[in-house]
Amino acid sequence: MNAMGGHTSSQPSAPQGRAETLELLSFLGTFSDEMEDALDLVTPNAHLRMMLHLLEGHLEARTITPTSLINASRVPYATATRRLKEMVAAGLVEQRPRTATGKSYSMHPSDKLLAQWVQLSGRLRRLAETHFQAQPDAETRDYYYGGSYAATHPVPPLSVRTEPLKLQGGVRVLVHGDPTFMVMESLKRQFEQAIGTGISQRAFSIDRLREEALRNAERENSRYDIIAVDLPWIGEFATRDVLMPLDRVMDIARLDPADFHTAGWKAAHWDGHPYGVPAQTTPELLFYRRDLLADAGLEPPATTDDLMAAARRLHNPRRGMHGIAWNAARGTALGHTALMMLADFGQPVFDLSPIHGGFDTDALARGGYRPTIDTEAGLRAAEFMLELLQYSPPDILSMSWYERVRPYAAGTVAMAYGYTLLAPYFELDQTSPAHGETGYLPHPCAPDATHVAPVGGYVMGIPANLAPERIPAAVEALITFTSPEAQKLYVQNGSRTNPRYSVGADPEVRRTSTIFEAVDGMSWRDELQFWPRPPVPEIGEIIRICGEEFHDMLRGIIPPREALGRAQKRADELTRPG
Repeated sequence: MNAMGGHTSSQPSAPQGRAETLELLSFLGTFSDEMEDALDLVTPNAHLRMMLHLLEGHLEARTITPTSLINASRVPYATATRRLKEMVAAGLVEQRPRTATGKSYSMHPSDKLLAQWVQLSGRLRRLAETHFQAQPDAETRDYYYGGSYAATHPVPPLSVRTEPLKLQGGVRVLVHGDPTFMVMESLKRQFEQAIGTGISQRAFSIDRLREEALRNAERENSRYDIIAVDLPWIGEFATRDVLMPLDRVMDIARLDPADFHTAGWKAAHWDGHPYGVPAQTTPELLFYRRDLLADAGLEPPATTDDLMAAARRLHNPRRGMHGIAWNAARGTALGHTALMMLADFGQPVFDLSPIHGGFDTDALARGGYRPTIDTEAGLRAAEFMLELLQYSPPDILSMSWYERVRPYAAGTVAMAYGYTLLAPYFELDQTSPAHGETGYLPHPCAPDATHVAPVGGYVMGIPANLAPERIPAAVEALITFTSPEAQKLYVQNGSRTNPRYSVGADPEVRRTSTIFEAVDGMSWRDELQFWPRPPVPEIGEIIRICGEEFHDMLRGIIPPREALGRAQKRADELTRPG
């Protein structure tokens, strides 16, 4: 069940996670076999054999015991036992109790071993390129010898806790049912191994997720240890005591805040306090077919005028091709579009003060803001949507989240507005006409405005009514779920969202999709912004109001001026003091 729009759909097939690492481990094992079989004096390297077995088990979330390690060594029992003790003494292997008595324990690679393996695997790959490829191509040379990658350190695999979390019933998580959180569910065994306890996860559509989070806040004790929160809800959830401020229960420095995309990290704050940790930073971009634009002699659209011209040129319903798809379904979906279109014409939905790179959101907690919908910029945005309607699919007024990307992936739409989290629907489907032919841009803007890639996505926070004895373990689980190692694992298994600079710069991540380099560039250019949907307590209702009034306008029931006036009046009543 697609959790955004509530429609049944097949999920994209994720690539085999950690496939490259497992292939390299397999190669080293097979190479060792060949050496030992072909050369009489070459004997099994017990250290290497046990390390390979340990790393493979870790990546495949298999429980590794001392006995299985000794069996993998290919040397006599006594020799293998000594080698294993040497590895433990060197800090390469962690032992974690499996029972309360501590007499039985599982074996895991330490952070030190994981870091050493990452360095070794990179060197092995470079050696192979140097010695077995006569002339590396330009992309390979940039990757290994220059460009932005040279200064980065690859993110290591997810490590395990030496001491498992002690949490009755395991960690209970409430999430949104999108591709990224579904990847987390598919990796449940791996995460359970990492934190040492069970995980139960419930997933809902966006509207039901908000309802469940609010209902949970009314309980005496929270049913969940961690909940996923859409960025625009932060103000509402902070003021209604749905979430607790994280700086009161943990050392925020442990999260490495500087590693998060600036807009995603700032959007998780209310009144100066962080109420969540970015789990997904997924800006809404313009997806466009590079091949179709090139065939038509068109440049990627930079302005709203360019976008309209491209949509008009590429729209050919007789041949089964429509110009553009977007969120136009009544209510929440179209309401998000309305706010983002306002931003494309240079105006926020509230009277925020302009600052360098956008508008000031730091003072929202003080109140006093007023909706700004019925304006000249608002009229231009409304008229733009009406014109865009002409070059959209016939069912555009019922299209939301997934429905706008499905026809793009199927090749019946040339361009589509979409969050990066939906890119797997064509990036991972090799039969899609958009596979390998998609370009990514921030929203085209009016000539007198600046480019914006409106930031969406989810943070993970801790409910304000969580039982005190569960908070320390919930904090530790939260750190693990949002760590760079976890984020890289999501990407390797099909996610196209990423809140951290370090993960976006990781060479293996870069090779999965061009979307990460594109989003990093937008972040450095200050195009990632969350002011188009400021996280005030009333934003959910403002979005709903715009989604209703603008839908009546698109259906031809009321003209643009009346739609703007009605939306402005309802929003004023909603935010009027008292």
